[in-house]
Formats: sequence, structure tokens, C-alpha cells
Amino acid sequence: MANNDFTAISHRYEGAAVVQKAAAEVLLALLQIGPQEDVLDLGCGTGHLTKRLAELTAGRVVGVDPAPGMIAQAQSKYGSERIVFEVASAEDLQAQAEYDVIFCNSALQWWRDPERAREACRRALRPGGRIGFQAPARHDYCPNFLKGMAAVASHPETAPAFSHFRSPWFFRETAEAYASFFSAGGFNVPFAKMEVARTRYLPEKVIEVFESGAAAGYLNAACYDVPLPSDYFESCRRILADSFQAQAEEDGQVTLVFHRIYLMAERAD
Repeated sequence: MANNDFTAISHRYEGAAVVQKAAAEVLLALLQIGPQEDVLDLGCGTGHLTKRLAELTAGRVVGVDPAPGMIAQAQSKYGSERIVFEVASAEDLQAQAEYDVIFCNSALQWWRDPERAREACRRALRPGGRIGFQAPARHDYCPNFLKGMAAVASHPETAPAFSHFRSPWFFRETAEAYASFFSAGGFNVPFAKMEVARTRYLPEKVIEVFESGAAAGYLNAACYDVPLPSDYFESCRRILADSFQAQAEEDGQVTLVFHRIYLMAERAD
């Protein structure tokens, strides 16, 4: 994950992350966190869900995120004796059998080194501990965004630079493929399901949703292997806005589609 980009959007992330919040409710129901369990919020962002986790358990609650700006926002809003925030990525977790539950909402796709991150999560869990994920899934995770970026890829202003974009994301195409990935790393996987979520927003809101996550990949200089023109990101945003406007239906709203994976894995010992 490009820390500087999530740091840059940290001040507006909590208000814009409507898709992530809605999906998190499903993940919470799946995990059924107990009243005394110790919980790690992996990829905690600005901490609004870490606070929610602390309301479900009297145990230890820690939120980690690789973006210093996100952690600064989280600490200022929700830091307390009960809720601790730290800058760390999944790959760099140092915990050893410290948690009963790892909650990972809309962050799995950003794992830079999936095998290393998987092993770090396994070490962080106590024997029998569980980890729950919800995340965008499949390479066509959001057809609306892909259609917008296809416009960027074909526009004469942006096509030359976009041809050097390198995806930072970790995706699998089926629930079975996600389950196999975790089974191979020493987990039992009692639940893995792919779902399609559809919500309807005005094009201006679709831009906000894009900015709350996908922009940290597509509009991130670290994801390109050449220097970018100074006006490149501004041009991308204009082309995307036009695309989302063109995707609006008769009532002026866009049907925003996301493919999502919901998965729970248990440390096998």
C-alpha cells in the first residue's frame, strides 16, 4: 500500500468510505466477537471501526495501519487507554499469539506480500484464533471503476502515462481460491463466500467512493514505472467524472457494483 496516498486522503476517508462501512457490518456479524476477546483491527484506517470493536469486547483492542496519516487521525479521534493505534502493515506484524480475533475490513486487497502477511497474521493469533476478511474481489472488482479507467486508458491526454500503471492489488477470482490461499498457510476456512453488492449513488458520490480507496492505486505515482505529467491526476479525475456521469441512469443515479469476498479462517494447530 502506498502510505503517502492514504495519508493524503485520511482527512476525508471516514466520511467517504460508505461502501467499506456497510460491508463491515456483515463481517462483524460473521465474526461474532466475544465479550472478553482481544482483537486486532488490521488496516484500521481512521479508527471508526476500531471504536466499534471496542464496544463489543472488554478485551484488548489494537488498530494498525501502514499509513501514518490514518493512524494520526485514529489516535486523535479514538485513542484511549482501551484502544491503541500503531503504524504497521500486515507483513510487518510483530505480535506472537496475542489475539483471539483479527478483523480486516477492506484491506486484504492491499497486501503487498500476501504469503508473508498471511504468516504474520497466523503468528499474531492464539491457537484456535480466527481472522475475518471482507474485501473487493476479482480483477473486475468494480465494473464501474474499470469502465472509468478504460476511458482514462484510451484518452489521448492520459493513455501514454496510464500504459505504465502497475496494479498494486491482491485479488483472487473465486471464493474457493481465497479459501485455498488461507488453507495453504495453516488455516481452516469454515466460511468463504463471494457476493455482489449493488448500491445507487449520484455520480458525484461515486467519485467520493472512488477517492476513498481505488484512487490510492490508480492515482498513486508509486504504481507507475515512469515519471508522470504534472497534470495527469487532474486529467484522470476529469475523465472519470465524465465516465461516471455517462453511467448514470434515467433518474440520474449510477448503480455501483462491487464483487466482495467474505471469509473467516481459523488458526490450525
